[in-house]
Amino acid sequence: MNPKKKKPESALGKGLDALIRKNETKTVEDNIKENSKKIENIETADKDLENKLVLDVLDEVKKNPRISLWSARSAAVLRFLKKTKPEFSISSEASILIEEAVKEKYPDIWKIFHDL
Repeated sequence: MNPKKKKPESALGKGLDALIRKNETKTVEDNIKENSKKIENIETADKDLENKLVLDVLDEVKKNPRISLWSARSAAVLRFLKKTKPEFSISSEASILIEEAVKEKYPDIWKIFHDL
């Protein structure tokens, strides 16, 4: 009688356990660690980009701190005040008003430039 040769086992028909080998599976902890590293890398890249943008903006502002606005009504009000109030400064008043509005609307970005 010929002893039957044992065929190599196939993963087919053995269910999910046969397809997943223990040495190839990652634990939940391994996945968390791997994903945490990826997130840290993304956050670091984002911070680097933000820091570069801040430095670029600071360079621009040092060269030219002026901004231009187009508002006929605001211009009319400020020019009226200039003609009716002694020593009224359109630039100073516009600066105060814009700073208050920008600080209120964009507080997080405002804090970035606290040294200016």
